[in-house]
Amino acid sequence: MSGRARLTVCAAVATLCASSALLPLVEPVGWMMQAAVLLVIVSCAGGLARRVPLARPLTVAAQAVVALLLLTVLFVNDQAIGGVLPGPDAFRELGELTQEGVADVSRYAIPAPVTAGIRLLLVGGVLLVGLVVDTLAVTYRSAAPAGLPLLALYSVAAGLSQGGAGWLWFLIAGAGYLLLLLAEGRDRLSQWGRVFGGRVPGGRPPVAKGQSYASTASGPAYAPVRTGRRIGALVLGVALVVPAVLPSLGGGLLGPAVAGRGAGGGTISAVNPLVSLQNSLNQPEDRQVLNYRTTASDTRDLYLRIVALDQFDGTAWKPSERAVKDVPDRLPGPAGLSPKVDVTTVNTSVSAAPWYAQNWLPLPYPASHVDISGRWRFEPEGRTLVGDRGQNTRGVQYQVESLLVRPTARQLDTAPAPPAELTREYTKVPDSLPPVVRETARQVTRDAGSAYDKAVRLQDWFSLNGGFTYNTEVRAGSGTEAIARFLEQKEGFCVHFAFSMAAMARTLGIPARVAVGFTPGTRQSDGSTSVGLKDAHAWPELYFEGTGWTRFEPTPSRGTPPDYTLADTPSTGGTNAPAPQPSHSAAEPVGPSPSQSCAPAERRVGPCWTPPAQSASGPADDGPSPWAIAALCIGAVALLLLPVLPLLWRLRARSRRLRGARPGGDGPAGTLTAHLEAADAAFWGHSGSPEPQGSARPGQYGTARTLAAWRELVDSGWDYGILPDESLTPRKAAERIVRIGELDGTAAAAAHRVAASVEQVLYAPAPRPAAGLADEVQRVRTGLRDGASRRLRLRALLAPRSAARAVWTLSSRWSDFLARCAASPPATAVRRAAGAVRLSRGKP
Repeated sequence: MSGRARLTVCAAVATLCASSALLPLVEPVGWMMQAAVLLVIVSCAGGLARRVPLARPLTVAAQAVVALLLLTVLFVNDQAIGGVLPGPDAFRELGELTQEGVADVSRYAIPAPVTAGIRLLLVGGVLLVGLVVDTLAVTYRSAAPAGLPLLALYSVAAGLSQGGAGWLWFLIAGAGYLLLLLAEGRDRLSQWGRVFGGRVPGGRPPVAKGQSYASTASGPAYAPVRTGRRIGALVLGVALVVPAVLPSLGGGLLGPAVAGRGAGGGTISAVNPLVSLQNSLNQPEDRQVLNYRTTASDTRDLYLRIVALDQFDGTAWKPSERAVKDVPDRLPGPAGLSPKVDVTTVNTSVSAAPWYAQNWLPLPYPASHVDISGRWRFEPEGRTLVGDRGQNTRGVQYQVESLLVRPTARQLDTAPAPPAELTREYTKVPDSLPPVVRETARQVTRDAGSAYDKAVRLQDWFSLNGGFTYNTEVRAGSGTEAIARFLEQKEGFCVHFAFSMAAMARTLGIPARVAVGFTPGTRQSDGSTSVGLKDAHAWPELYFEGTGWTRFEPTPSRGTPPDYTLADTPSTGGTNAPAPQPSHSAAEPVGPSPSQSCAPAERRVGPCWTPPAQSASGPADDGPSPWAIAALCIGAVALLLLPVLPLLWRLRARSRRLRGARPGGDGPAGTLTAHLEAADAAFWGHSGSPEPQGSARPGQYGTARTLAAWRELVDSGWDYGILPDESLTPRKAAERIVRIGELDGTAAAAAHRVAASVEQVLYAPAPRPAAGLADEVQRVRTGLRDGASRRLRLRALLAPRSAARAVWTLSSRWSDFLARCAASPPATAVRRAAGAVRLSRGKP
């Protein structure tokens, strides 16, 4: 297999390895096989284009065209010309699928179902990343930068996954990238011939252990491999650290679709309640969302409702798309409410937190009148208010008049059948609903008579005697399979209980939907009630003619079961319900909502109250997270090190130069001298100094030692205010340093001896490098320090001017990196060979 073919295969493998981190985000994972097949075809197209050969931009364009054709055939072949060529209709359909995918990503929780839109985003994203990786690593022969798109792909998956992408996916992605780097290193090394060890003819020193030279004049061939490995280690380090430091993006793929997230915590989204509810309930701090005052003497039934989810398509519960209109002065009466049912009018004044930006307005149900400023619209079926043209709840204050509906158990039990049209709409269940849901509903309610009796049976089964456990950390899900899994594992939070009871009620012919909002909150000492993030809740609403949409509470340890579900249920078969619980009158003391401290089972025995809360604060703060502390420590260390970076760089540079200028201080196998040779060659090439006239054989390290000492002398003068003059010869430059620095006889003589040694190794036919140059430079530095003022000495120590070379070096390396990415492989090889020839002649 040729080098390019090996690189092509490794680029595709690296892309698929990084893409594997996306597997936990969706179910099923069959899309991965489609992406792999399409990526192989695009990679083969690139290989054929390079073999023709086509120009590199044309190669990339050809691969992009092939990718577009493949996506057209796979997703919109019905609208394509001949089923292959994308026309206007195909592009329009692709655009619509992309929009649907973005909407689905916002709607579903992890793991999300693979809808057509989500599959297009996944497959298209993998193809795009694969095309970029192939372009960089194979077409432009630069594998190290190809780690950036791979890093982006892995980081997206790691950030979106709950708790990160996991070590397995990280190891797989890292292994793919390292494989690509090794393939490129092998390919580059093979361009220079067979690798061998030992002494190279021509005076080249023996290689160090673990290193090798190629049989050319280009120098060490392992340098590109070593550089690639360093870049690879850096990229993998970033991929490991960034997902760990950044907070999770929530339980969904991209978070709520509605702007309902405040600084420090999530809020409820009407479009994606499962994602937002789980995120809100798991917040470490119970931040206040709403605060209200009400005329109701008992707030246990004053749930603040945001939206009703009345459409179940098998993958999620969501609100139906209905027409909205201007908010009337008096809202129409609730559907199905009979005048025989006891109703109390309640007035509530609500204030939203400044950070709470929710497009849907939390209201007690059913509201009769809403007094609020801003652009709001009314949806009659769900009796909700939604913001128009960007209107949200951030910091709003509003007054609500609502009805507190108190039906009796007998009224619900003897309720007539609901209208046929309403029953038909609100009892729909998808064909994909597992049979276990319907069978379980029938088994739980097998002895029940009326619809009300069945509803109470379902509520009690979930909240009391079904063995269910409340847990907000369980795996999220909203489709039919999630309901079946919940019924089997019997562990979940309010969304699972509400969704499952509503679906089971529909299978029994009872109209049902799911409401999303907040429990009543906690009464405060000043008479107001505070609603926090942890009060976010979901509950089922079942329709009974004469009462309308009626709340039930199947979630154990959350919310408050309504009084009409606590009485003995009149039925032919009887129920397991306890003795009736008397209704609470207005004379009873007002206390906090029992949703925080009173379980449904305790309420069935008798009333339970707790002392009023003394403050509006949420649960005690457990302190900052370890990641926040680590980030603060890293930031503090960085701030402390930043001022001393010039000093540290200067000390390191001086140590390396003077160590190389001493005999025997060159390091193993001349590696330091080789480094200085290259670095100082670049220095002289940019300094304007004259070219050497003689020739220096590779391996004569005296030239590099002498140039290192001279460069340290020049930088020492620069630190003390003597700017380098690139137009001067070494002799003239030394005279200038002596004159401006006012050096005495010993220091001045040392400066002249260093300059003479530089001219000798550069221009003499047979260079004889002088010994003791490091000591000579130290004498010059001592003379400069003794003749400088105290302020200048501190400046030279703490903020040396010559540290500017570090910035120049970084800029030069960045320019070389860009040039390397843009240069063709043959041109790169020619330039390297030319550089090797220049060095072999003693020229920088």
